[in-house]
Parts: sequence; C-alpha cells; structure tokens
Amino acid sequence: MELTINHTRKTFAELPENLEVLLAMEIPGKKKGIAVALNNRIIPQSAWLETFLKDNDSILIITATQGG
Repeated sequence: MELTINHTRKTFAELPENLEVLLAMEIPGKKKGIAVALNNRIIPQSAWLETFLKDNDSILIITATQGG
C-alpha cells in the first residue's frame, strides 16, 4: 500500500489507520504547529483521529519553525 507524503511515495505493509497515527510515525512527539492536507483538502487537527487513509492518498504535512 502506498501514500504520497510531501511529494514522496512511501510504501507501507499496512497503512496507518488514520492521520493521527501517520503523523505520530512521521514526526514523533510533535503535535503543535502542524498543518495537514489530505488530497488537497486541509484537515483540522480536531479531525485527524477520524480521518482514515486509503491506498494512494496524498498527504502534505507542513510544520512551523522558529527562527529569525
């Protein structure tokens, strides 16, 4: 099964159940300052747990950074 994450194809033996699980795998320990789009649709953080993934979905993950 495959997902496109930030324009890179990734193969999974089993897809993560939902966006929250995927984000815990991709950016462990980070929950704030993240924006996620699934198939070009922004998904609010409150919906990550009930947003289920399908084969060939496209996910864009944007994280805020500090600096100056």
